[in-house]
Amino acid sequence: MVNGISPEAEFQQHLQQLSSAFALRLQEEMPLLKLNAERLLHSSEPHEQLQHLQALRDQLHKLAGAAGTFGFSSLGQRARELEQEADKWLDTLQKEQQSLQDFSRSLLQLASEQFQAPVIEEPAVKRTRPARSNPSSRRIYILEDQPAIGESMRLTLNNFGYQAEHFMRIADLEQALDRQLPGALIVDVNLPDEALTGLQYAAQLQQRLDEPLPLLVITTQDDFATHLEAVRVGALGFFTKPVDITQLENRLERCFAQQQGEPYRVMIIDDDRELASRFSLILRDANMLVEMLHEPSEIFARMRSFNPEVVLLDVCMPCCTGPELAQIIRMNDDWLRVPIVYLSAETDNNRQMNALIKAGDDFLTKPISDNALIAAVFSRAQRARLLSNALSRDSLTGLLKHGDIKEQVGIELERAQRSGKPASVAMLDIDFFKKVNDSYGHAAGDNVIRALANLLRQRLRRVDSLGRYGGEEFLVVLPDCPAEQARRILDEIRQRFAELHFIAGEQQFSVTLSAGIASTRDDSAQANDLLERADRALYAAKHGGRNQVC
Repeated sequence: MVNGISPEAEFQQHLQQLSSAFALRLQEEMPLLKLNAERLLHSSEPHEQLQHLQALRDQLHKLAGAAGTFGFSSLGQRARELEQEADKWLDTLQKEQQSLQDFSRSLLQLASEQFQAPVIEEPAVKRTRPARSNPSSRRIYILEDQPAIGESMRLTLNNFGYQAEHFMRIADLEQALDRQLPGALIVDVNLPDEALTGLQYAAQLQQRLDEPLPLLVITTQDDFATHLEAVRVGALGFFTKPVDITQLENRLERCFAQQQGEPYRVMIIDDDRELASRFSLILRDANMLVEMLHEPSEIFARMRSFNPEVVLLDVCMPCCTGPELAQIIRMNDDWLRVPIVYLSAETDNNRQMNALIKAGDDFLTKPISDNALIAAVFSRAQRARLLSNALSRDSLTGLLKHGDIKEQVGIELERAQRSGKPASVAMLDIDFFKKVNDSYGHAAGDNVIRALANLLRQRLRRVDSLGRYGGEEFLVVLPDCPAEQARRILDEIRQRFAELHFIAGEQQFSVTLSAGIASTRDDSAQANDLLERADRALYAAKHGGRNQVC
């Protein structure tokens, strides 16, 4: 609460201000509408009538889309009806002159009415917001009645950087839930000593929580009925015993990443500044980053600087239509994955389809409710981010690909040279990895690679860059980190990695890693110099006995 005003009250105040600003705008719009209507009424030449009709149609189109959004429902509805009439007259000017004069008089009547800004009241339906867990909560509760399995899972997840706790009975888990809610819950389906199955208990638990917990299910039953029951209680992962802990941890990381990711970036392109401001306010209140663009000619610079994940685009704009601007965006390969959503008062299905065929992904019709706007934009942004990550990152590990992580070395080196702060680069390699593949199979080798990627992600900072350099080799870029500090960090990761236990059939095995570190020395260093020195240090670690950091 700021200055005694709650965030919700402040939000309503902003909406009221925007609505009042629109009411002031009508004081200018309506005289212009009246002037154009009078010109149409007194014009006799078909070309003049066409010119005045087009101007009136464009103005009515804007009013139809904006008025309802700002609470002027009757004005928006009447403007839409008159817009549709204008469209008919634009298609043909052969109808009787008297009918056209009647249309002109209807416009004059509308332009002569007075409109006051409606009072913005508390919404009857609470605005939907994407649910986000506490970013610091990486606590995991495990309900597993078999002590050996539960403890092995707990120890392994702790090695990955989680705070895992194991419970053998529902009553013990309930006591822990009363003290503190976890970031996620892992439940065994089969609990023979309990009155409820794991899924029955999970269903009851989720119903009484304000927000459901991310839920992962483990079981010996790999049938459709159990899968279906797990989905119905909201499970986000399903794992059969013996559980591959690496895959389970990978799913956990995806759950946390989706909940705790950066706010979605939305660009609104609309020449109606007041309407764009209102949409921006609604989306920002739903925890999204929003940038408005009113001049289409600025599209290139703004797209590059803001890097939006969704573009909301008006269809009718002066000098450049929405579909034309959408086609300009689609000409750039870097922006092919950005969803383009038209947001317009256009209700003609043929025109909507034509706009989508040229370029675009969806069409939302103004006026649109706040909840519908948030839901449409959120779902598009979420899908776009998942797709972008899938295409730009290594499919096995989720880390940057070879070219991207090499580029990051150059970026951090330039930053270090400008700031005078040290940066370090580390190359890591899994020891005797070929032996892992030969002895346990390539699937087990993939699990080892994924485990190291997840451990690096857990143990390093958000500002650090991680990449799969190739095969079983990884590259880590550590800004503002001298070589000795980097050595301590990587050595702790080396120890944690050696403690992990992997499963291949009925066998368990462990693996070690070696690492080489190079740090910035002077202003003349090049990115390739750092990479070569890190590679030589890795070579020294390998030939010095492996399982060490040089």
